[in-house]
Amino acid sequence: MTLQCSCSVEWSNAQGVVLRRFKSLTTKLVLTRNDFRDIFIDVSADKGVVHRLALKDIAVHKRFASDGKATIHFKTDKVMMMISNAPVAQLAEFLKTLFVKVTGRKESPQVKVRDRLLAVKSSSTEEISPINVKDIGRVDLKLEGPSMKKKKLNDELMNQSVKKSYLVNLKDKLTDEQREVVEAVNTNNNIFFTGSAGTGKSFLLRYIVNTLPPDVTMVTASTGASACLIGGVTLHSFAGIGIGECTIERGIEMASKSSAAQVWRKCKILIIDEISMVDGEYFEKLDKVAKAVRKRDEPFGGIKLILCGDFLQLPPVKQGKSRFCFQTKTWAECRFRCFNLKFVHRQSDNEFVKMLNKLRLGNIDPDTATKLKATSLNLLEQNGIVPTRLCCRTADAQMINQKKIFDLPGKVYKFEAFDSGPTKTLDDHTPVAKSFVLKSGAQVMLLKNISVSSGLVNGARGVVKDFDKNGSPCVQFKCGNTVTIKPEKWIVKTPTGQFISRQQVPLKLAWAFSIHKSQGLTLDCVEISLGRVFEAGQAYVALSRAKSLSSLRILDFDKKHVWANPDVIAFYNKLDRIVESDKMYILGKKNV
Repeated sequence: MTLQCSCSVEWSNAQGVVLRRFKSLTTKLVLTRNDFRDIFIDVSADKGVVHRLALKDIAVHKRFASDGKATIHFKTDKVMMMISNAPVAQLAEFLKTLFVKVTGRKESPQVKVRDRLLAVKSSSTEEISPINVKDIGRVDLKLEGPSMKKKKLNDELMNQSVKKSYLVNLKDKLTDEQREVVEAVNTNNNIFFTGSAGTGKSFLLRYIVNTLPPDVTMVTASTGASACLIGGVTLHSFAGIGIGECTIERGIEMASKSSAAQVWRKCKILIIDEISMVDGEYFEKLDKVAKAVRKRDEPFGGIKLILCGDFLQLPPVKQGKSRFCFQTKTWAECRFRCFNLKFVHRQSDNEFVKMLNKLRLGNIDPDTATKLKATSLNLLEQNGIVPTRLCCRTADAQMINQKKIFDLPGKVYKFEAFDSGPTKTLDDHTPVAKSFVLKSGAQVMLLKNISVSSGLVNGARGVVKDFDKNGSPCVQFKCGNTVTIKPEKWIVKTPTGQFISRQQVPLKLAWAFSIHKSQGLTLDCVEISLGRVFEAGQAYVALSRAKSLSSLRILDFDKKHVWANPDVIAFYNKLDRIVESDKMYILGKKNV
């Protein structure tokens, strides 16, 4: 088991005074074992193995593991190993393997020190093998045994809940086409992957983020809602040039300020989600700013790009005529390796998936039109829960929610967030409002996964039934569970590396949403009026929020409300040809 990271190791005396120190920005840590079954961490730098530390009497501190950081305290040897800039997934796998191998290792007979010193084999080690079923079985026995029950487990890693969470291997959940993207990320190519709604783009992006070194990877999205879903920041907050209305010269001047310039120079990998909503002109400005600030002439100043999005969904939001990113010279210069995901995960209704694929391209055959019109008769009301209305404009959705909550009788309960940072930043990067009000009977949506197995997931619909003595709302969800909802915390990492947080009840009013705000969500029950659709892809995004045809009600379906941008269709036709020829080249066939 190997981990690539930055590492600092300190040796101290009994008084805690540091006697010597090792530090390297590019370190390889390897878990090894000798023939006496002693387990070590080998610390390697440019000159090979420089230190070997025995894994005995250790404490592991992993509070910041989600940021690629951990500390291992070798208590007997008085050594501290501080790990940083480790890919999150690799760090989790490394700590999981360490935990399982150390906790579950077989008890070997005590070997005399003299015998160890005389034995040649004690100095030779080999890399530890991956975790297997026997290893996990031994861990289970150790954790359930009487000796472990008596022992106080103050080490964060030594407990059942952490063991279980670390044994989840996300890679097993990837499809073959998603694995292809992950493998391509490890090359020097710029990457663009796309796919229809529900093909797991956000899931894949989160997985990719966890495989990359966090200190030099900037995770961004074109909107705050999208940034929140992938644990990133908005593209404009990263770039330091506002929303891009300034001239290129002014943009370079703004980005050259110390804090923004530091972020640009530190960045080696830039991830942008929902790239379809980034205007082409803004994309070109970012390229020129990156070149100027980093003083390098390569596209984006030598930064590796990983872009994700579906150009057949919502287009850029801009006054006047806009261009898509793929229509710019910068896009061509970046020479993206492209992937088009095909397998749909969100909808289990195969017939509905086929219909959505036609709608995405603006194709409506008579059979599809008939079935979509028939949804107007779907009865979606259940246990006081009414379907969420998706509106074409944000103002319409806000007006509906405000009127509905005002019209409800009963006491008003107000919920104020506790913020540890600027309200504007937290508004942009968390799904919960700074403040909102509820009453009994309010239609709400859950904004965070609380219990996936119970159906209490982000997007779950419910109705407020009551409030407990502390004023917390008791919500009956469509899945049948009634739960008292307590405040949850969202932690946001700013482009400069600062952590800020918002603590708030994870609910929002759900009589209505705008189609833009619904992007990325899966809704239990949806009602849609398409009469005011005003841009390509808008109807498709709205319809693809539903889990199935039976959870959808379209009030006024007319095929003229569904269309796709012809420039985007031409782009995807070309992209499919490129992807196919790329596969043929990889398979050793003639590249056409």
